[in-house]
Amino acid sequence: MNFKIASVASHSALDVYDGVKDEGFETIALCKKGRELAYKEFEAIIDHCFILDDYKDIAKDEFQEKLNSMNTIIVPNRSMAVYLGYDTIEKMKVRFFGNKMMLRWEEREGNKNYYKILDYAGIKRPRILTENEIESPVMVKMPEAKRKVERGFFIAVNREDFNQKMNELEKLGVIDENSRKHMVIEEFILGAHFNLNYFYSKIKKRLELLSIDRRIQSDWDGFYRLPAEIQLKLDREPRLIEVGHIPVTIRESLLEKVFEIGKKFVDATAKLESPGIIGPFTLQVMVTPELDLVVYDVAPRIGGGTNAYMGIGSQYSKFYFGKPISLGRRIGIEIKDSIIKNEVEEILT
Repeated sequence: MNFKIASVASHSALDVYDGVKDEGFETIALCKKGRELAYKEFEAIIDHCFILDDYKDIAKDEFQEKLNSMNTIIVPNRSMAVYLGYDTIEKMKVRFFGNKMMLRWEEREGNKNYYKILDYAGIKRPRILTENEIESPVMVKMPEAKRKVERGFFIAVNREDFNQKMNELEKLGVIDENSRKHMVIEEFILGAHFNLNYFYSKIKKRLELLSIDRRIQSDWDGFYRLPAEIQLKLDREPRLIEVGHIPVTIRESLLEKVFEIGKKFVDATAKLESPGIIGPFTLQVMVTPELDLVVYDVAPRIGGGTNAYMGIGSQYSKFYFGKPISLGRRIGIEIKDSIIKNEVEEILT
């Protein structure tokens, strides 16, 4: 069957379009009006560009019928999850690459959340605290008031610092009552951060580590480049807004632990949301001075940091395929292999 590969034109879509094109698939960009410029500029990797008034139009019956008539497979990303919502995605009649029921597990609350997966798998994570339990540094995670599709973060050193920063953010309109309602307070883990980008192949029945990256965050990135004296004089709280990623490698002796937690995660998802994770997922970890890997965030889909390798391929992927490939191309390879083996339904929902 002549499948075409679609993705919401945001987040990691360019990686997907470029990668699956390398494997011979036609691509479909699902764009929102006013945000299509970059995708028109990169027309060499986009065969069909659909410009919609709103991302939610993707789920309309007539548009789903159009996608199905083109034999479309959607590769979901974080933008699709936040703009359409899990309920809508789970009811859609278009084929999805991977287990779309896993997308909901990215949240930190509700019956399905990534803390539950990590605990079931026996993977180390930060402890969750209440406001009254704050005695040492914490990382506070919450939705922002204005950037509703984004998740905000700040660090507080103690309870007094927490209260002061909450009040300041409320006065600035960055957070509101809804932010406080959905707030999660984690113990702060001091360490080096890494985004571990995995791929679980249903066809090859193996877990692959394809790449590792790090976040670039504004205006945090600018703050840590300044001398401490200047930071104190600025008297300003950095926002930690994700704006990009950079490639990194991890100490080779830690790869054993990298594979251990990856396999534990795959096994846990198979039990909690059968058939479990299929294709790409990312575990964001802190590596402590004791060389423990503590997972502080989870992406049960293609990670935004994989863009650091689009067009050139990633370092660890070469050890599987004899050449560097991007995560987008890895998705294309999996779909092609499933077609050749007549097992395409094994990787779709």
